[in-house]
Amino acid sequence: MKELRFVISGNPLAKKRPRFARRGKFVTTYNDQQTEEGKFICIMQSQLNGHQPIPAGTAIHLEAFFGMPFPSSMSQKKRDTADHTKKPDVDNLIKFLKDCANGIIWHDDSQVISVKAIKAYSTEPRTEFWVKW
Repeated sequence: MKELRFVISGNPLAKKRPRFARRGKFVTTYNDQQTEEGKFICIMQSQLNGHQPIPAGTAIHLEAFFGMPFPSSMSQKKRDTADHTKKPDVDNLIKFLKDCANGIIWHDDSQVISVKAIKAYSTEPRTEFWVKW
């Protein structure tokens, strides 16, 4: 089984809903997350080391760790036992990751057959993930 590992420093990002704008009589849809996606993709590509996208039809297993920053108001005593139960949802964090990896790590995110994800507080906010096939 082959494996790739990626570490993206900074606060983990969740997929946002599309936005709508009225332009005269028409309504248009736009993605206000394009800049964040672009940065995430650039960092991911820099860690690929020339690896080509995993071909279509190959089953992929994805494991992810989302290290969320501690709130500044949280005491040291609470930090040792705190679980991150606040927004963003793990589902939206995974959606953002999978959408950014389309065409770069794998051909399409429909190849991902299993996902294991953990969202927790961390002193080093980051998105860390492993792709196995």
